Amino acid sequence: MAGLGVNIDHVATIRQARRTVEPDPVWAAAEAVLGGADCITFHLRKDRRHINDRDARLLRETVRCKLNMEMSLDEEIVQIALDLRPDQATLVPENRQEITTEGGLDVVAHSVRMGEVVRRLHGAGIVVSAFIDPQEEQIRTSSELRCEAIEIHTGTYANARAEAVEPALASIRDGLGLALEVGLVVHAGHGLTYQNVHPVAAMAGFTEFNIGHSIISRAVFTGLRQATADMKHLLERALR
Repeated sequence: MAGLGVNIDHVATIRQARRTVEPDPVWAAAEAVLGGADCITFHLRKDRRHINDRDARLLRETVRCKLNMEMSLDEEIVQIALDLRPDQATLVPENRQEITTEGGLDVVAHSVRMGEVVRRLHGAGIVVSAFIDPQEEQIRTSSELRCEAIEIHTGTYANARAEAVEPALASIRDGLGLALEVGLVVHAGHGLTYQNVHPVAAMAGFTEFNIGHSIISRAVFTGLRQATADMKHLLERALR
């Protein structure tokens, strides 16, 4: 069964709305793990709009399950990752104006820089994943650049309506199949919710689902431990 990675950035977003000390994303990580999370995901952005350096340091010191750092190719952030040494680094695009990540990283366009960063992260013992759209060229290039994994961007499916849903699912399914064929570990994430996760989670071959906003939203009403357990149950049920 695929593991559940809980993205705790959204807890930090609430904290930063008031520029205060709560809610603490480090506490949130502990609650998510108690709820069954197999991985804690955070995104340290160049502008530190939510997760900050203190959070990243304490997460590395306290998280005992897999720690996944989402990061851009920016040199400052690369240096922090090399010092922090998360279990996994997921390379993502970053736009200062976006509310959240808007699409997959174009690893083809950034292949030279990607290759350099992947080599350096590997040198620090960090597993590398690339957050990409489920397109053949992006998948094959990720493999050629020696990423161990990819995370398929599921946002197109999550935002699809009516007749657009099935083609979006087919694209994910085809991308999953190709990625497995070329030897990649395959994760998925972006826009997945309690309502829409089942068709994707039912595709055999995914190793991990990274989900944040929907879990944190439910946690407002149920608590994060229960919200995590609820999502974990859906993932388990999908492959029965």
